[in-house]
Amino acid sequence: MEQDIERNLNRVEQLVRSAAKHGAQIIALPELFQTRYFPQREDARFFDLARPATNHPVVERFARVAQETNAVLPVSFFERDGQEYFNSVAVVDADGSVLGTYRKSHIPDGPGYEEKFYFRPGNTGFRVWTTQHATLGVGICWDQWFPECARAMALMGAEVLLYPTAIGSEPQNSNLDTRAPWRRVMVGHAVANHMPVLAANRVGTEDDMTFYGNSFIVDPLGELRASLDDEKEGFALAEFDLPAIARSRAEWGFFRDRRPDLYQALVNR
Repeated sequence: MEQDIERNLNRVEQLVRSAAKHGAQIIALPELFQTRYFPQREDARFFDLARPATNHPVVERFARVAQETNAVLPVSFFERDGQEYFNSVAVVDADGSVLGTYRKSHIPDGPGYEEKFYFRPGNTGFRVWTTQHATLGVGICWDQWFPECARAMALMGAEVLLYPTAIGSEPQNSNLDTRAPWRRVMVGHAVANHMPVLAANRVGTEDDMTFYGNSFIVDPLGELRASLDDEKEGFALAEFDLPAIARSRAEWGFFRDRRPDLYQALVNR
């Protein structure tokens, strides 16, 4: 990603419009796509990038794109709310209406991912969105490693799970490659909740980090349906019969056989 915001936005809009022309109705975008991934280091100047969710210029721009392409777009942005800052996604329906905002719940803190310097943990709770094309659950990057997030959104009625992402090499350990477990954990969410999962990741090298790319779509059985590579920007497409998946999900019985009366350990610190 270039630091030139307008160039980034033009490129993302171009890809969205191209994907929509190829039939895409729900289009996942990477995390914080306006700029380079600035949380690689702590620098107070980057707080100047944050804007309130209301009348956010990037959200408004992609709301127009959503309306023109009849596509649902979860739009990642750096949100300022008074004296608080959040890593957020605005979910834009296919008619251009902004359905609301989700604030990232799990905030990482480590070499190359200094997000706790910038973002408060989200206070929206997990949310799902009934759009014109599907009921979506949207988590953000580090959220995708937590099965509780995926299960909560599934229990709230999600039919598809989306994860805008920025993950790449680990600057503190050149021998640590997390791309395979990153994908595996989300494949597990797809299988355990019997629904499609989409992850949209950055690609390319930015400062000290090389992002994995490898954006992908898996089906409810965990089979890879579409993916990108680790070098080029682009889009990947897959088609799903959501009513048929709903019937199959009921048949598998994961939600029928749940035992929440036994799960108290999950909510004890």
